[in-house]
Amino acid sequence: MGGRTAFIIDGFNVYHSVVAAGKSLGLPDERGTKWLNLRGLCESYLPALGPDATCTGIYYFSALAHYMQASKPGVAARHQAYIRALKATEVVVELGHFKKKSVTCNSCSKTINLREEKETDVAVGVKLIEILHDDVADRVVLLTGDTDIAPAVRAAGRMFPNREVCFAFPWGRKNDELARCVKRCFQITREAYVRHQFPDPLIIGERKLTKPPSW
Repeated sequence: MGGRTAFIIDGFNVYHSVVAAGKSLGLPDERGTKWLNLRGLCESYLPALGPDATCTGIYYFSALAHYMQASKPGVAARHQAYIRALKATEVVVELGHFKKKSVTCNSCSKTINLREEKETDVAVGVKLIEILHDDVADRVVLLTGDTDIAPAVRAAGRMFPNREVCFAFPWGRKNDELARCVKRCFQITREAYVRHQFPDPLIIGERKLTKPPSW
C-alpha cells in the first residue's frame, strides 16, 4: 500500500468537538478554536501515518444553518466566512441542507418542528467509496465519531481490502463501534485544535480573510 492519503471531515461532528474543546480549555470566544485550519491539522498527522504519507485531498462536509438566523444572528454568515478560508487553503467543500422534521411527544401528544441535517452522512460514505474506486488515495482518514458512517466503512473494507480506512476521532468523540471497523484509529487532542488555527487575518495571495469577531 502506498502513502497517498485523503481526509474526509464531518463538519458538524468536528465543530461540536471544537466548541467543547474551547470551553474545556477555558478559552473565550474570541480566542477559541473555531477558526480551525483543517489542512494544517490533517497534514500534521501525516508523519504518524507513515514515512511516505502525502496528502492527496481534504474534503469537508457540512450545511449552512440559515434557519437559525432568528435565534443566533449571523450564524450562517460566520460559517460562510470559515468556508471561504477552507476553500482558500484548497479544502474541497460539499454542502448538504437542513430539512424540517415533525416530532410528536408520546406523553403530551404535542407536535414540534425540528431541523435535521440531510445528505451529509450519505455524501461522506459516497465520497469514501468514490476516492477508493477512482484510485485517488491508498488511505482515507475519516474525521468523525458518528456511527452512521459504519456501513460505508465496512463496505469499503470488503471492496478494497488492499487500501486503508482509519479514523481520526475529534476530541471527546471516540467511538468504540467505529474503532472496531478499522485496524487503526487515533484521537485528535484539544491542544491540536489550538496549534492549528488560521492566522487572523488569513492572507492568500491578494485575498484577506478575517475571522468573525464573535468567534
